[in-house]
Amino acid sequence: MSLPVAVQVYSVRDDAKADLRATLEKIRDMGYDGVEFAGLYGNSPADIKAMLDEIGLTAVSAHVPFADLRRDAKGVIADYVTLGCKWIAVPYLDKEDRPGSGDFDKTIADIEAIGKEAKAQGIQLLYHNHDFEFVKVGQEYALDILYSSISADYLQTELDTCWVKVGGEDPAQYIMKYANRSPLVHLKDFKGSKSENMYGLIGKSDKAETSSTFELRPVGFGVQEWPSILEASEKAGAQWVIVEQDSATMGKTPLESIKMARDYLKILGY
Repeated sequence: MSLPVAVQVYSVRDDAKADLRATLEKIRDMGYDGVEFAGLYGNSPADIKAMLDEIGLTAVSAHVPFADLRRDAKGVIADYVTLGCKWIAVPYLDKEDRPGSGDFDKTIADIEAIGKEAKAQGIQLLYHNHDFEFVKVGQEYALDILYSSISADYLQTELDTCWVKVGGEDPAQYIMKYANRSPLVHLKDFKGSKSENMYGLIGKSDKAETSSTFELRPVGFGVQEWPSILEASEKAGAQWVIVEQDSATMGKTPLESIKMARDYLKILGY
């Protein structure tokens, strides 16, 4: 089985902001089957749904800020029902919501409540990790506590393979750990070692990443072992794999970067 391949539109956010339709058409022409959103670029969900239907792309999923879901889960989720997404993901936790920095029990309870609302509207909630969930709380990683605390009915995984690796674990093994709970897998490559300012690369730090110790790379052009990751994704029951590259490197534009990733995956049969 060869899994369909989507791309996180955040990877080409400036292009999408300038002209969403033209950017989606370029994504389709690269050979992507679907897209994952992180913002709607000033468009209504219904308009984007019509746009995607005309272009021939699937709205797979969306990253929705945790604060927005906490504030109005019912209304926000309804927008993504209109868009046609089957999944939405909590994409990131601010420091006050993370394990060891605040009330992580409340974070877990709120995610569960959001997951129940999503289920009621026919959408599955996911959690998209970074590396900060790979800290031990007692004897367990915070990420594992999150998944053991909430039923798979209300929360499933969107494992980000880059951040799993940066967190010190093997991505393929971690995908298999959550077999049948991993409908979407983020494909992200990198080069180098963990850096104090690496979150500047994803727009989550006041400091830009200026050192040469860590950089994001197009899939197939970094350190990840993609054949084993893709095999694990299939065995674990994934329905889609999703390319993401928050910041372009190697002298390439964001659009060039996601095309490099797509071309590489084609070589592997995806």
